[in-house]
Amino acid sequence: MKTIRIGTRGSKLALWQAHHVADRLNAAGLATEIVIITTTGDLVLDRSLDKIGAKGVFTEELEESLRTGYIDIAVHSAKDVQSTIPADLELLAFLEREQVNDVIVSFDPNLDLQRPDLVLGTSSTRRKAMLRRFLPHATTAEARGNLQTRLRKLEEGQYHALVLAYAGVHRMEYDNLIRYVLPETQYIPATGQGSVAIESARNLDPTLKSELERILNHPATNVCLRAERAFLRTMEGGCSIPSFALATLSSNGQEVHLHGGLISLDGQQFIDEQQTASADQAEDLGVRIAESVLARGGQQILNDIRQDRNVAL
Repeated sequence: MKTIRIGTRGSKLALWQAHHVADRLNAAGLATEIVIITTTGDLVLDRSLDKIGAKGVFTEELEESLRTGYIDIAVHSAKDVQSTIPADLELLAFLEREQVNDVIVSFDPNLDLQRPDLVLGTSSTRRKAMLRRFLPHATTAEARGNLQTRLRKLEEGQYHALVLAYAGVHRMEYDNLIRYVLPETQYIPATGQGSVAIESARNLDPTLKSELERILNHPATNVCLRAERAFLRTMEGGCSIPSFALATLSSNGQEVHLHGGLISLDGQQFIDEQQTASADQAEDLGVRIAESVLARGGQQILNDIRQDRNVAL
């Protein structure tokens, strides 16, 4: 069988993910090659994500390489994948999910979250909105760049702490800098947070696609992410809107529970809903919760954000 060309961004975390995928494929007897591709999100670091304006800011160049056959699969952080996948591409697999929480990272072992001058670095629209709601005395500051760049800015004193996904911090072995693990029941994570998504062109050889899916896909994670992504797709948003969704599977694997919602940019409006459905109805569940959130005031929040930014989300 041919050597599998694995496309990835060039950050240390992205390369960890790509090599993790390669290791899985190598263990199953497949040869692999890592191909580094630079994305818009890697190049444009002087603006926040919501100001760049393009959907798929971390995926577009990888997707174009899938179309041309330059790579066979693309490896993404699942939370970076846009809500709607182009018709000529597909998500083949989701790797087993890591712990989903947001964490607060600092070089100060005695960090006090209640200090009145607290400055927290984050590039996430969702995290900024939630911090304004749950830590209203704190100031948020833009923190773009890869994890090592953000930590350098933290060490330089640009912030007292960073708010990050546990998965990335753990995979890069910075667990010793975690000062607080934020509860996922309050700081509900972004769609897909903690998982790695594998994307391919639809016209990739069917036998190869089937083999890649067999080796890489984690069925329980797949069910949960299908619910979350259906929610996000119905909300018609991506990383530029402060939405959140977390699905969990019952111990017997028969039911999926989804907690999804939307928060206004100032943190004042928080609309969420939780429901449970059978696992084979995961996507319907995501659609149903999104439609309820939109009807209960979420659509107005999105309209306000569009008006505020004068952009189409």
